Amino acid sequence: MLCISSFCRRAALAAVWLYAVAAGAADRFDFSPEQAGRVRATKDAEAIKALPKDFRFVKDGVFTVAISPMAPPISSYATDAKTVVGFDPDYAQLVADALGLKLDLQPIAWADWPLGLVSGKYDAVISNVGVTEQRKEKFDFSTYRLGLHGFYVRADSAIRSIKEPKDVAGLKIVTGAGTNQEKILLEWNRQNTAAGLKPLELQYFDDDVARVLAVVSGRADANFNPNAPQAYHAAKEGKIKLVGTVNAGWPLKSDVAITTRKGSGLAQALTIAGNGLIKAGKYQQALARWSLNEEALAASETNPPGLPKF
Repeated sequence: MLCISSFCRRAALAAVWLYAVAAGAADRFDFSPEQAGRVRATKDAEAIKALPKDFRFVKDGVFTVAISPMAPPISSYATDAKTVVGFDPDYAQLVADALGLKLDLQPIAWADWPLGLVSGKYDAVISNVGVTEQRKEKFDFSTYRLGLHGFYVRADSAIRSIKEPKDVAGLKIVTGAGTNQEKILLEWNRQNTAAGLKPLELQYFDDDVARVLAVVSGRADANFNPNAPQAYHAAKEGKIKLVGTVNAGWPLKSDVAITTRKGSGLAQALTIAGNGLIKAGKYQQALARWSLNEEALAASETNPPGLPKF
């Protein structure tokens, strides 16, 4: 089911204005449908050569990509309530450029991407999908962004660094219930209490605005949740700052990847394209445009180890 109903668009547009215009972020981030500042790339002969001879794109000469407009700066609707903008759309455009193809972004509900991809409705999914061993049984992956959770504190906080378990001892930390980040904090707290350190206090909020407010108001010392939305808030308002990141798969890693059908042969060409974009600096420019420099990969990989099955 496509998330393109009038309700979805109105809700998305309201979110854009709440996070952007009302907060004064319009000058910092471009939510216009024109996207004049979008980074573009030239054709990559090596990536094009790596495309499998028997692969058939959904539409000739077009890279059809499913994307869920979830939240800025990853992906969101522009001020026209229909154009999808953000880093993921920018990266999709760069890859399409490298392959010498036009880009067709297909907005979807995030839960719908597996069935749509398997049924051949899209060539790929570029929508904040993390690599897991279970997903690798049905899909191939080409990584394009670190999967990070970030510790953000008030801009004037005395906390300078949170990198390891001992750094959270005795702190009040906001996180999401039932999430990977909660699991990380619970394990860190277990290690701390076993070592005789002060326990941490977890606070649970369901939305980003409430999480940021808890930190800014002093009710919490830090917010530990996905990095991208927090980096966005930090850049547009200047009220919070990053003091540490942890991979979403800690103690392992779980990076974000372009997702394609298993065995289609497309993933390796996408990886080559990604590494060409990294070498040319286009990838880094696109990340910087959305204040996601912290999530840069040193290199794109095809089907790297992901989160294990539980």
